[in-house]
Amino acid sequence: MVKPAVAPAVSVRHVSKTFLRSRQSVHALRDVSLEIAPGEFFGLLGPNGAGKTTLISCMAGLCRQDTGDIRILGHDTRSDYRVARRALGVVPQELVFDPFFSVREILRLQSGYFGITHNDAWIDELLAELDLTNKADHSMRSLSGGMKRRVLVAQALVHRPPVIILDEPTAGVDVALRQGLWQFIRRLNRDGHTIILTTHYLEEAEALCGRLALMRSGEICALEKTETLIRRFAKHRLIVRLGEASVLPPMLQAMAQAVPESTRTWEWTLDALADIESVLAALRESGCTLEDMSLSPPDLETAFLSFMGHDQASGGSA
Repeated sequence: MVKPAVAPAVSVRHVSKTFLRSRQSVHALRDVSLEIAPGEFFGLLGPNGAGKTTLISCMAGLCRQDTGDIRILGHDTRSDYRVARRALGVVPQELVFDPFFSVREILRLQSGYFGITHNDAWIDELLAELDLTNKADHSMRSLSGGMKRRVLVAQALVHRPPVIILDEPTAGVDVALRQGLWQFIRRLNRDGHTIILTTHYLEEAEALCGRLALMRSGEICALEKTETLIRRFAKHRLIVRLGEASVLPPMLQAMAQAVPESTRTWEWTLDALADIESVLAALRESGCTLEDMSLSPPDLETAFLSFMGHDQASGGSA
């Protein structure tokens, strides 16, 4: 028996969006295409102005793309928008809230917007998971910025959407909440929810996302597994401070970069651990003494900065 094909959680095909600002056309999205599988934890990264929030707004129906189509679990966001929007929960980047309702009232209203009644058990669970139980009867305007952001997360999840978009969900949030939030989101992902994350905290994306799309100037520059992207564009960084009498051999000088404001500290960018061993062996053979040494392994932040610089220098997309 042939199993029916499973629709992607999100399908974006040839989407472009242009805004008119000061009588000039600004291309926010340029022929963007990607697919996100059901149950995936996916990262959408890029510098400010890359087009991430515009793409999310098109997915959520907050603005309409000029060309192309977007489908959420197979439902077109324009022709089948009611079902598409019900399948989606969005935590916006901006703090948008109604100041006249309590936290619980807002979550009940949001439930009713999706036609869900008798939702108090799930609302109570959300309040507990997001450490909002003792704020349930407080008005939104009395909450701190971090607390307001927690309520936005609860609003996005109150109708149990299969696809969850988190647009900078931990901006301005304390460390304790950040850790608790990610534990909760990981649990939802394990239960089958598709998670799409944008964040400037690249260590979060590295720890959570199985696949990443890098955006710049409205285009997707790279679409890779996280470990593949790190392996391709990040390297080991070896920094050593030599003893006063040590003289770095010319061969190693040619490979190294002098660290500013120091005449005895040098840095090497190396592909593999074997290369690090070779540098250290050459230092020993030349009689150099080491006063200090540090080794930074490849990580997503290094890969991101390296890729963006590489892509800009090459004048194209990868």
